[in-house]
Amino acid sequence: MLARAAIEAAARSIVEARASLRPIGRWPEPHQPRDEADGYAIQEAVHTLLAERTGRGLGGYKIGCTTPTMQRQVGVDHPCYGGVQAASIVAGPADWNFGANRLVGVECEIAVRIGRGLGPEHAPFSRDSVAGHVSACMASAEIVEDRYVDRLEVGAAVLIADDFFNAGVVLGPERRDWRSLDLRALGGRTLVDGRSRGEGHGADVLGHPLEALAWIATALARRGRGLAPGMIVSLGSMVAAQRMVRGKTAIVAVDGLGEARVRFP
Repeated sequence: MLARAAIEAAARSIVEARASLRPIGRWPEPHQPRDEADGYAIQEAVHTLLAERTGRGLGGYKIGCTTPTMQRQVGVDHPCYGGVQAASIVAGPADWNFGANRLVGVECEIAVRIGRGLGPEHAPFSRDSVAGHVSACMASAEIVEDRYVDRLEVGAAVLIADDFFNAGVVLGPERRDWRSLDLRALGGRTLVDGRSRGEGHGADVLGHPLEALAWIATALARRGRGLAPGMIVSLGSMVAAQRMVRGKTAIVAVDGLGEARVRFP
């Protein structure tokens, strides 16, 4: 495990790179995270710094690397998670400042809002057990940002430290009677200026979206963390990320959950 001073130095570098839109390249020694444990330790330090700057903390989490293709690209055999700042969670339709991010894109996802807190004391976690902690489901347009000179070269530990591409989330309307839906069978699609850019299903997210929620609850519990009431979790992409350009509008539509719409002026 990296020393505390190295963790904090790495976190400062990430926060400064985001603010300046400076791409992250090869990570300098001695701050290079050696493994995922280092990555998550730096990620938590990043969250602390961002909370100090914005006066707000985490609003939830995103889950990435839920497909074998992405896992092979990054060099892992499991998902990874990143934090989502409360200040970057907005209700759609929304305008997103295109100039605030470097190489921005949109992913089509299902998100949940946590009702009853979901912490280590509730382990072990399963799809059925976590369902009782979900107060609402919604369509989620995750805003992703490629902040790297070469996103494959930097490695999984650095991607984890930097919240795994997350820049924010635009949410569709909350559906509280979501239990009447078969989340696994729901179709999702991304449209850009009205043209389809890809389709998928809830089953594309670890076989069932709530399997992803059980996964992150387990992963957080291992670090003594949990999901607080009111938090949002964006569960993983059903459609590959779509790169956006200024002036475009993206719509993430999920059957039974409605749409999350975001424009990039």
